[in-house]
Amino acid sequence: MILKGKIALITGGTRGIGAAAAIELAQHGANIAIVGRSDDAEVLKVRKQIEKHDRRCELILADVVIPAEAVRCVEETSARLGSVDVLIHSAGGPVPGGLLEISPEDWMHAFDVHVHAAFFLCRAAIPLMRKRGQGAIILISSAAGLRGCPGNTCYQTVKGALPQFARALARDFADDQIRINVVAPGIIRTGFHSAMSEETRDHNIANRIPLHREGTPEQVASLIRELVTNDFITGEVVSVDGGMTMRIC
Repeated sequence: MILKGKIALITGGTRGIGAAAAIELAQHGANIAIVGRSDDAEVLKVRKQIEKHDRRCELILADVVIPAEAVRCVEETSARLGSVDVLIHSAGGPVPGGLLEISPEDWMHAFDVHVHAAFFLCRAAIPLMRKRGQGAIILISSAAGLRGCPGNTCYQTVKGALPQFARALARDFADDQIRINVVAPGIIRTGFHSAMSEETRDHNIANRIPLHREGTPEQVASLIRELVTNDFITGEVVSVDGGMTMRIC
């Protein structure tokens, strides 16, 4: 897919990996709709970076946990920018706690934001992509969705559901030239890890990450752009984690 003039909808696009992806795609010619729950200084920074590349940036205020709001994001993007060629579902957040600690309410909410939102976004966007003869969807999973790790049962479960959802859609919509792939980041320094202690950070770098450094949102964004533009990749899960998920010890 050539990005020049294409339209990308990015949930969680006001911060972190989503914001980096929005800027990356704009730099290569796409017009962008970013979804967030508030209009603040972070949004202004992202908008300026996108508009610096002479691309349009539309902010859609919505909470994709609500199915009607997820659908509205697609409808508003199409109304404001013309359609949807690229969908990136990056909205989410940490869900700490093991099986016996996490509340049923937090368990259900995690599925709403990570999995159910992806369902409603894709149901709304894919018909628009079909009309245009191609499309690219990127779901943001996690290294925690590929390997077991202690203390966050729910987060691992919801992130682990996304690769199979992507494979199912990729097979169903291959004839329409709509490609669905998954990016699985490792430890990326964003607000997601704001509660991480320096001791934990040092332990990760020394012992968990073979390349001995954390990743950046920009490194994830460059992979997202490759999966969007390379039209011979679909149904795949690609890790960007400094080698963390490939290690035995």
